Amino acid sequence: MTTNTVADAPKTGFLGHPRGLMTLFFTEMWERFSYYGMRAILGFYLYYSVAEGGLGIPESTALSVVGVYGASVYMTGVLGGWLADRVIGAQWAVFYGGFIIMLGHICLALPGGIPVVVGGLFLLVIGTGLLKPNISGILGGLYAADDTRRDAGFSIFYMGINIGGFAAPLICGTLGEKINWHVGFGAAAVGMALGLVQYLIGRKNLGSAGLKPVNPLPAEHKVRVLGRAVVIAVVFVGVLVALSVTGILGLGGLVNTISFISAVLPIGYFAVMLSSKQITKVERDRLVAYIPLFLATALFFLLFEQQPNTLANLADTDTDLQIFGFVIPASWFQSLNPLTIIVLAPVMATLWIKLGDRQPSTPRKFVGGLVFVGISFLWVVLSKTVGGEQHLPIMLALVFVLMTVGELMLSPVGLSVSTKLAPKIFASQTMGLYFLAPAMGQGLGAQLVKLYSVENQQLYFGLIGLATIACGVLLFVASRSIKKYMHGVL
Repeated sequence: MTTNTVADAPKTGFLGHPRGLMTLFFTEMWERFSYYGMRAILGFYLYYSVAEGGLGIPESTALSVVGVYGASVYMTGVLGGWLADRVIGAQWAVFYGGFIIMLGHICLALPGGIPVVVGGLFLLVIGTGLLKPNISGILGGLYAADDTRRDAGFSIFYMGINIGGFAAPLICGTLGEKINWHVGFGAAAVGMALGLVQYLIGRKNLGSAGLKPVNPLPAEHKVRVLGRAVVIAVVFVGVLVALSVTGILGLGGLVNTISFISAVLPIGYFAVMLSSKQITKVERDRLVAYIPLFLATALFFLLFEQQPNTLANLADTDTDLQIFGFVIPASWFQSLNPLTIIVLAPVMATLWIKLGDRQPSTPRKFVGGLVFVGISFLWVVLSKTVGGEQHLPIMLALVFVLMTVGELMLSPVGLSVSTKLAPKIFASQTMGLYFLAPAMGQGLGAQLVKLYSVENQQLYFGLIGLATIACGVLLFVASRSIKKYMHGVL
């Protein structure tokens, strides 16, 4: 992720913060609107029959595609951060990323079958990989290191993410389900276009934050390195797209390939860092301590990111969606996670502050995340038992609430501890490694969801929920040893 010196931009103007915060707030809000809006209806569009306006892909394949799409986004974020840091700067990375995202949504808004969908998803993956890891870096560059407004600025920015995530399923989901899937995807494209327009208008308020690469490639190497990187990326993506749309690899083969990459990349990262002779014994110990936390994060996201596939399918096919005579769109359940964050994030923050030195250690916060996400899966079993023939909306809604409580215990802490446990010479790479944890979780989850069906839902959610809680118990037992290897990092 890009870091910068303080921008030479106006220091106040948006709620007492640098004016650039407003530009980034709305850019991120509209980008998340487009992302979550598209994701809320993607699975439905893939497995609904042609007569219903969908593509008629088998449900298990469709839900797996949704999973590997999420994994791919996190994997390309590593490359997007590198490109900004070494070649084009974060500001241009955000712009190009947003433009490519818009093109991806436009592709999905057009009829054309599987080839157009695959092409659109690849554009979305590339664009999100450019925008997502760099916009936060620009925000950090608007503040001095000792600026007391920094944390509040990031909190405001985070609120923009959740406002976009909350509104997206309500708008894109309703349009997609009630009118036409392509209209829903088109609304996501319009959202990203609005974000781009206001970004261009307000870009002057960003000053020098992220304007230039912070660690640029030497001029004599830039063209050669960038040229090779572009050629390799184009060839790799082109081959995957060609093989999948022509049927040689197929969607199933594409899912398997991305799942394999998501599992192998972190192993390679750890192997390189642990074998380095440039890190100290303490740094190596801390890296060893990071491994179980990394795996816990991957496991958490394996469950958490089933919101847009298995849980969306339950909402669509096995939930009584009538409330007081009104049939709510199934995609609306996707708004519950950001809404719960908006409500509970201040509560959790206050709780940690009040606990002070008595708050749980980092490994035990991870335990809480695993336990809550595991309980959320067990709640699906209870929901079905209580609902009888179909889930009751309120019972299924509580699944998303429980998941979000787990997210608030694990996700913010995970990013923080990654910076603390990173070996000095691998600081940036360790941040990239952190983003590979949700990629790994979603990549492996894309294989796991193949075992899911509405008919075996209680067995599926029950076994996964119990296994996850068991892993949480193991992490709790190992937490003292992990903390010892962390050498004083809280």
